[in-house]
Amino acid sequence: MHFHFKNGLLFLELNPPNPWDSEPRSPEDLAFGEVQITYLTHACMDLRLGDKRMVFDPWLIGPAFARGWWLLHEPPSDWLERLYQADLIYISHMHSDHLSYPTLKKVAGRRPDIPIYVGNTERPVFWNLKRSGVQLTNINVVPFGIWQQVDKNLRFMILMDGVHPEMDTCIIVEYKGHKILNTVDCTRPNGGRLPMKVDLMMSDFAGGASGFPMTFSGGKFTEEWKAQFIKTERKKLLNYKARLVKDLQPRIYCPFAGYFVESHPSDKYIKETNIKNDPNELNNLIKKNSDVLTWTPRPGATLDLGRMLKDPTDRKGIIEPPEGTKIYKDSWDFGPYLRILNAAVGDEIFRHSCWIKEYFTWAGFKDYNLVVRMIETDEDFNPFPGGYDYLVDFLDLSFPKERPSREHPYEEIRSRVDVIRHVVKHGLLWDDLYIGFQTRLQRDPDVYHHLFWNHFQIKLPLTPPNWKSFLMYCGSIILQTNEQTRRKRDQICDCQRWGVGGRGIG
Repeated sequence: MHFHFKNGLLFLELNPPNPWDSEPRSPEDLAFGEVQITYLTHACMDLRLGDKRMVFDPWLIGPAFARGWWLLHEPPSDWLERLYQADLIYISHMHSDHLSYPTLKKVAGRRPDIPIYVGNTERPVFWNLKRSGVQLTNINVVPFGIWQQVDKNLRFMILMDGVHPEMDTCIIVEYKGHKILNTVDCTRPNGGRLPMKVDLMMSDFAGGASGFPMTFSGGKFTEEWKAQFIKTERKKLLNYKARLVKDLQPRIYCPFAGYFVESHPSDKYIKETNIKNDPNELNNLIKKNSDVLTWTPRPGATLDLGRMLKDPTDRKGIIEPPEGTKIYKDSWDFGPYLRILNAAVGDEIFRHSCWIKEYFTWAGFKDYNLVVRMIETDEDFNPFPGGYDYLVDFLDLSFPKERPSREHPYEEIRSRVDVIRHVVKHGLLWDDLYIGFQTRLQRDPDVYHHLFWNHFQIKLPLTPPNWKSFLMYCGSIILQTNEQTRRKRDQICDCQRWGVGGRGIG
């Protein structure tokens, strides 16, 4: 902490110590086989640390972001057994390519009490656990920047992201003084302050985890503009990651958490447009500018940290999967997951158009000058027959028949009917729509409305709309309406019976 004066003002410069430097430990020699890191899929690593097993972000089955992301890699055949044997699981954040309820449901079938650790984020990582139906009984929410002791040799520390502190986290794992840094999806992990010269660092690298710009059209969003933008952004990300690795000087670097594919046939356009970074290209860039060792992981490959630190040329330092092992998935079980989404389409809620007001009132976003047109669509983003097409004016949360005469920004959001109704019914976040490529968007002017998107992607209420009471209310309104109609009909019949006309007695 430093004090200095400038223009008569006293400035206080905060320079807090790095939390991982508290109670420092000197690295001890590692036996061969003592610390082994096995890559399973995407952001999932299985770490053997002495006699403990730790797993990062298990997504091994099913889709992420509704139906937009599917696994690129074929997980090793023993993945479930590996998860059963874990002593602890770290889940970095709530996005479904890291918190995979279908995967955890499998684990909970045998080990509902498996210890799971998450950071104390503003929006709880497991905010939707109860609704998911997955029985997990040992979720531990830990404070940021504090060592969590697992045994005498093993500890870990969860840190927050500087850009998305409300949801993103990263982790340092330390075994016998050797550090493993996993920055996961953090945009600016720990505000940019990270440990130098760790033994192993892993981070995302691929890009493409957003609906922008692939799902946008109109104005500047031509195919040529999108292609150029994607190319430029991916290169910027690649250079940023290479620079970060060069600055931090880990002994070994591994690019991961970007191995997904838009494999559903209806997302062919996204798959072809959303070009991602090549891990080998990043690793070559790193090797060109530093002496950091790199590892492009293949499912089932195991890195032996003790061997790699002693002799990077040791052939047993990284054991690749056996010859003939299937690396890339070529089929995905779409059916069961699409049926879950489809179940929402015919739900009773959507028989009553007043669900729209109910939903957006529940969502709680208003007093913002933006008009949005929401259109339910089929697979190809054409209007869904009998679907809803409506305006929401977020200035006063009204639902006008036409756009207001005042000056206002305007967005048109086309959403696949199965996904939007599933999201509405269950009170889910709009990441499923936006990051999952389940929308097509136009906007005028071409401005990103951060407050709007941030609210619907992160800040929606933690409990879904009360559709049960909504339907009871709707039912009573319908009964009242039916009763009024019946009485009116009876009165008309009585009038006709007694010869009573509209203008008095005939």
